[in-house]
Amino acid sequence: MTRRFRGGRRGPGELETEVLAALWSEGRPMTATEVQESVDTELAYTTVVTILSRLHDKGALTREKRGRSFAYAPVEDEAGLAARRMRKLLDTQPDRARVLARFVSNLSNSDEQMLRALLRDTGQE
Repeated sequence: MTRRFRGGRRGPGELETEVLAALWSEGRPMTATEVQESVDTELAYTTVVTILSRLHDKGALTREKRGRSFAYAPVEDEAGLAARRMRKLLDTQPDRARVLARFVSNLSNSDEQMLRALLRDTGQE
C-alpha cells in the first residue's frame, strides 16, 4: 500500500506505527524488504532497516536470522505494546499515585466503568 502524506513528512512515530501495523497484519516474521513492500514502495530500504533496528532496540520486536538478513516480529500485539508504553511512561514519574489519580479522573464514564469491570474481573478492585 502506497501512502501519501502531507508536506512530504510523516508525524513523529508514524513510520514506526506503519511498520508495526504491517507486521501485525501479516502475522509472521518479515524481512526489511517484505516490510518495505507492505508499508510504502517509495520508502528507502535503509530507512526500513533503521526503523526495524530501532524497534528491536526498544524491545518491541524480536529478530531471527534469515539468510543474510533478519526477519522481524512484534513482541506483543497492539494492545500489549500500548500497555507497555503506558507502564514505561508511568515508571518515569516520581509520584505514581498522583499520575494514576489524574489519569483515572480524566477517563470518560464509559472508560471508567470498563476499568472498574476489568479490575473486578482480575480480582484487583
